Amino acid sequence: MARNVVISGGGTGIGLAAARVFAAHGDQVLLLGRRREVLEKARVDGALTYAADLGEPDEVRQVALFVEETLGTVDVLVHGAGGNGQREPQPDSDDPLDLVAHHWTVNFRLNTLTAALLTEALKQRLATPGGRVLFLSSIAAYRGSGSGAYGGAKAALHPYAHDLARELGPRGITVNVVAPGYVEDTEFFGGAIDEARRERLVGETANGRAGTPGDVAATLHWLASPDAGHITSQVVQVNGGAERGR
Repeated sequence: MARNVVISGGGTGIGLAAARVFAAHGDQVLLLGRRREVLEKARVDGALTYAADLGEPDEVRQVALFVEETLGTVDVLVHGAGGNGQREPQPDSDDPLDLVAHHWTVNFRLNTLTAALLTEALKQRLATPGGRVLFLSSIAAYRGSGSGAYGGAKAALHPYAHDLARELGPRGITVNVVAPGYVEDTEFFGGAIDEARRERLVGETANGRAGTPGDVAATLHWLASPDAGHITSQVVQVNGGAERGR
């Protein structure tokens, strides 16, 4: 039976890979993202698209209205929106504290606030029972991200997911987090990374390879399936053994 699947960050990388997997299994997919042209180029069979900045409450309200009018019920909500705040426009100031404030604020907005706003806006539309909420975290939530801002923003999703799992559990809705390690073919690094860095990241894995968007998409699809109905409030790491689950 076809389900309604809403995927933020659905135009590129892991979000796009997830959209293609759900669509291939006959689900109706709605792709959300900031860049309309990217969503339109995604070319996911039968998918709907809606461009919005999910860090803006007013725009999220419009997304919720669109969902109400086009889908009604949301069976699966996948939070793929996010990214590396260092790739966002930088402030005019070169004061160190201004830069710290900007970096932390941008990362929180991109990776945490977008997920929280969209979840709260669509919470009452989640299928009852059987709804699924899936957040994308990162290996950085466990081991840091250099400045701490990106890892901290992703780590903030973990307790939020646990709270949601307890809140929504009585409605038969599961809430889980998927935390990928190094994944190639995404926009996270803004292009090809230094070969020495790539070799180091791949060398940390147990299976000797980089992750792919498809690896993560397959995990998301399984967590959204009836077979995973008793799995909730968990953080599932997909990193080839680079970081142990805990």
